[in-house]
Amino acid sequence: MSIHEIEDVKQLRSAPNDLPESLANVVEYRKSGLSLNHVVGCPLDCGYCVRHLFGNFEMKRPHLIMSDEQAVDELLRHWAFVPHRTPLQIFNRATDPFLPNVKPHLLNSLSLLDQRGLTNHILVITRWKVTPDDVAKLERLQNLKVTVLVTWSGINDVRLEPVDSEFAERSLKVLAEYKSRTKCILYWRPIIAGVNDTDHCIAAASALSQLADATVFTGLFHREQIRAHFRSSGVEDLYNDVPRRKILPREVEKRVLKKYTGAPLFRKTSCGVAFAHAEADYNGHFGITNICNICPQEQISLCASGHQIPLFEKVAPLVKSVGLNPSRIEIRAGNVIVEGSTEQQRYYVQHSLGFQVHDRSQPHLPGRHGRAEEGWE
Repeated sequence: MSIHEIEDVKQLRSAPNDLPESLANVVEYRKSGLSLNHVVGCPLDCGYCVRHLFGNFEMKRPHLIMSDEQAVDELLRHWAFVPHRTPLQIFNRATDPFLPNVKPHLLNSLSLLDQRGLTNHILVITRWKVTPDDVAKLERLQNLKVTVLVTWSGINDVRLEPVDSEFAERSLKVLAEYKSRTKCILYWRPIIAGVNDTDHCIAAASALSQLADATVFTGLFHREQIRAHFRSSGVEDLYNDVPRRKILPREVEKRVLKKYTGAPLFRKTSCGVAFAHAEADYNGHFGITNICNICPQEQISLCASGHQIPLFEKVAPLVKSVGLNPSRIEIRAGNVIVEGSTEQQRYYVQHSLGFQVHDRSQPHLPGRHGRAEEGWE
């Protein structure tokens, strides 16, 4: 289904009953928060989309799994949801929230949450069209801390990214002109070595960033399914490895940091969001000091004031509550180490503490900022 056909569809079809369990489960814990995804399917065809991992890339028409009311109720009843604390995301896994027939569900779901008086952060990630009317409706929300992250890469190879970057550029301009309470991030991603890490791309990102409250930059999520898709499209392998973490080689980062001249630049999503809202980072990255060495001094001061090494008496019950062994905890100045954990277990403890939580089997190596090893070895 083409993008133009999507524009003409006013009501979503119900999702099929045979959806993979990973998609039928509409609430999932991710690093930037509990993620609500009761719409699946997208026509934008970004080659590096995580939908490849769910076997859902060929579903071009968005489908509705359940009503907004049911979905919001599932989110609020989720074991990991804490009012006013747990960061949230919406429609960031299997569709774009600002597609014309998805947008009503985005705005209604946000309104349902806001009416509860919830003050949680909520991240809305898009590469599509944000209109003045959209911003006006976001501005009416009174409680939620809403951040729109506009994905832009500057990639001009349609095999990697068919959607013209001009859509994101226009959305940034609209948000800059009409927003006040709502925050806006230039989500500069994925930066790929030899593709969009040129001086021209960095200069373009620097200029666009003036329209945003902050810029977050990151690399390519490169899994076997994504590499297979690229190969089928005639794209030579972008990297050798298909690691768990995103790839952003050392030399690419050095070039970005040297050439970028725009709005405050952050390595981590939550850091940029925290800066936009003038708060300490809810993911507690401050304890990993080499992540913060590019942050503005005022943000470093904010995060320092909120940084407190947690006591064992506070960590142990949280670890036990998610089914992990408290006797294997190690509390360090910058992070808590646990063993045998899943991402969902770690992120719940991390957001509860406002302090980094890592698994012993997946160490974060010094200076690599939680990135894959390719390009850093």
